[in-house]
Amino acid sequence: MLIGRTLGLYFSRQFIKTIFLVFATVFTLVYTLDFVELMRRAGDAPAATPAVIAQLALFRTPAIAEQVMPFAVLFGSMAALLQLSRKLELVVARAAGISAWQFLQPGLLIALLIGVVSVTVYNPVSAVLKQRASVLETQTFSRAVQTREKPIWIRQRSQDGQAIFRGDGSATDTATLYGVTVYAFDQAGTFTHRVEAKEATLHEGFWELKDARILSATEEPQAHDRYLIASSLQPSQVRQSFIDPDAVPFWDLKETINRMEQADINTTTYQLHYDLLMARPLLFIAMVFVAASVSLRFFRFGGVAIMVLGGVAAGFMLYVATELMAELGASGIISSLVAAWFPAVVGSLLGTLALLHQEDG
Repeated sequence: MLIGRTLGLYFSRQFIKTIFLVFATVFTLVYTLDFVELMRRAGDAPAATPAVIAQLALFRTPAIAEQVMPFAVLFGSMAALLQLSRKLELVVARAAGISAWQFLQPGLLIALLIGVVSVTVYNPVSAVLKQRASVLETQTFSRAVQTREKPIWIRQRSQDGQAIFRGDGSATDTATLYGVTVYAFDQAGTFTHRVEAKEATLHEGFWELKDARILSATEEPQAHDRYLIASSLQPSQVRQSFIDPDAVPFWDLKETINRMEQADINTTTYQLHYDLLMARPLLFIAMVFVAASVSLRFFRFGGVAIMVLGGVAAGFMLYVATELMAELGASGIISSLVAAWFPAVVGSLLGTLALLHQEDG
């Protein structure tokens, strides 16, 4: 049974207001901390003026704040329900014959709507701003190399066989890797030798490695100032693989994945990011269920603080599970589809179970 329109709109406004306030608070806090950190890093960089640093922090903040959106939904929903309970509005609603499942409908609908908007609108904007932040950071701090938390892996096939490239960093807007290790295999898939180089740049039809050292089990190590490896990859395809998945807008992810697959480049992290975005609305719904399971206790019964702490702990456990599954998916141990959807589905089911036990059990 659906809730009445007037009461539904009232509850919806409460959810929207509290979720927005929580997210705005987190956004402001992230911006402030990032601004202070960038000012500390600015040092003697002449281009790092306070205005530029403020703009750079503004470009970086949306992508960082996007990671805490589930917590904004959780804490915002808890705050909305606790406020309604404190004002005895939920008591009146129950006295009028409205069940918990009915007055949760506005919150679930708002969570679904926020999830869809965050994926289709907020994510593309934050991804574009993150790309601009990378360019602005390079210009401001005069850094051409982008270091990454995880190494860059590229696999290719050519007339010489297969080769796997590992790079510690990449050059902005180029097809150049730094700190390169190449594992070479022949046409039969047998390992032949390893190449270590200071940098590797992809040109049309070949890789150019500088300060290379060739290591083989059958020959003495050889050093070359310049070493070439044949390649069938295009520089534009490789440049695309240097971009972090969260810097690719949602609407461009599928096309990016298809292009990388055609170039035989590993797309696991990009596919995982796409699946995580697709599962986000359900994850937000799970957060509302978790919030409801710990926030519907009447204030006069006491124990509200313990229930709230339980909700925080449940949200933290769901976050840890999400991160753990994402790591397993990124490493290829489980499929990206399972890694993305499992926490959201299990969180929704457990929240529903807790609410059923509390309300109907």
